Order: sequence, then C-alpha cells, then structure tokens
Amino acid sequence: MMFWYGDGMNGWGWFAMSAGMILFWGLLITAVVLIFRALDRSAERPARQDGSTGPERILGERLARGEIDEEEYRRRLSALRGGAS
Repeated sequence: MMFWYGDGMNGWGWFAMSAGMILFWGLLITAVVLIFRALDRSAERPARQDGSTGPERILGERLARGEIDEEEYRRRLSALRGGAS
C-alpha cells in the first residue's frame, strides 16, 4: 500500500491532531462570542425618541440647567433651524 504508516500515528501526528482540534474549537467559540457581542451592542443603543439634533439637544440642556432663559432659547433655536427671527 502506498500510504501505509505501520500501526498508526506517531506522537507528532497525535500532537498535530490535538492542537488542530483545540485551535478549531477555540476559533469557533471566539467567533460565536464576537457575533453575540456585536448583536448585543446594537440592542444597547437607545433609539432617539425626539427628532432633535445634537446642537438642539445641547441648547435644551442649557435651558433646563438655567444657563439661558426661554427667550434666548427660542432665538437660538430659530437660528439653528435657519428661520428668520
């Protein structure tokens, strides 16, 4: 027979087979964990409930903290949205 190796695999054959199997399962488990983490991250992001942009949100926060009054808030909001005041 052309590919006859005697009684079976030697020590290096068993080592290569064992290392290959450990590597295979390690890569498979790592891939599954990374996929679940990626899917979980997208579920963690809260959906934006209001249609406000970043500057409008900051302006609203400044109004809530009392840094600006309502008149200044409306004036700046109008300017942000491009309306003439």
